[in-house]
Amino acid sequence: MASVAIEGVSKRFGDATVLQPTSLDIEDGEFVVIVGPSGCGKSTLLRLIAGLDEPSSGTIAIGGRDVTHAAPAERGLAMVFQSYALYPHLTVAENIGFPLKIAGRPKAEIAARVAAVADTLDLGALLDRRPRALSGGQRQRVSIARAVIRQPQVLLLDEPLSNLDTALRVRMRHEFARLHQSLGCTMIYVTHDQLEAMTLANRIVVMAHGRVEQVGAPMDLYRRPASLAVACAIGSPGINLMPGTLVAADMAGATVRLASGATQAVAAEVPAGAVGRAVTLGVRPEHLAPRPDGAFAGPIELFERLGPLSFAHLGIGGREAPVVAQLPGDRQVTLGEPLRVGAAAVDVLLFDGDGRAYPRLTP
Repeated sequence: MASVAIEGVSKRFGDATVLQPTSLDIEDGEFVVIVGPSGCGKSTLLRLIAGLDEPSSGTIAIGGRDVTHAAPAERGLAMVFQSYALYPHLTVAENIGFPLKIAGRPKAEIAARVAAVADTLDLGALLDRRPRALSGGQRQRVSIARAVIRQPQVLLLDEPLSNLDTALRVRMRHEFARLHQSLGCTMIYVTHDQLEAMTLANRIVVMAHGRVEQVGAPMDLYRRPASLAVACAIGSPGINLMPGTLVAADMAGATVRLASGATQAVAAEVPAGAVGRAVTLGVRPEHLAPRPDGAFAGPIELFERLGPLSFAHLGIGGREAPVVAQLPGDRQVTLGEPLRVGAAAVDVLLFDGDGRAYPRLTP
């Protein structure tokens, strides 16, 4: 196990800066997930940690040792890629043991360590098969086994589940959580899937536009996102965002007028001088409920039944995107019928014109 310390690391390709100067400390044994949209710099950051790319500035230390310019093989880490990258002519056992064979380890040691890793990842019955005879989930487990057999201090994972179907993704999330508990090594996992981030991480790093927007525990980021980018990256279904104008602000909170003319109270710390400015209101679907005085109303354009929960998509005049509200699973509706929903002031987020969140009032 080892800590990872990133100080002022950036990456430029010619005149294009794909990673702004970034600092991040990852503790020994943590499971950190880096999440963000395509092109935000998350895979670039992982490749810099791995040594596959050279940073344009800054330093990287693993276990207290400066590895900024060290070769990948000298960093004490292993990496699992989106593609399985298995050797098709080798058996599962040979694929798993390949790093030890290249390192010149004795055959008896290789066999024992392959058996132990295969048992951890439930691959014992597949050791004589070749990759073409495996399912997608089995191939991914083989690629993970090949990485962990080296007993790395840090395990890097670059969108390892993106090629799998929904059922396999759920299964493999469980496998990763179990693997982290059994190995105890530091794990850095890159994904654009916030469900993976919320279910796996000790801490989440949210990235956007080549920079780190916020770092924190999953529920801290969910409850108190620092920016619009973080609010959009965390939560499923996604947060509802609505433009408005700040019409009042005092020590008790703020009031926002929406394009429809309706007003919504917000429990946020907003300076009085901000009154009159354009803002963005954020409300998560689970915080909207049918209310006769609700600020959001429109016809139900789509109704999704998901067992104990349902989601109503309301067509709000002048908006391309509908407002999504979570309703009880037994709620009976008719497409096209009007529905008015609202949210408590404490459940509403407020963002300024630059997309930064106004602080929430503490109860």
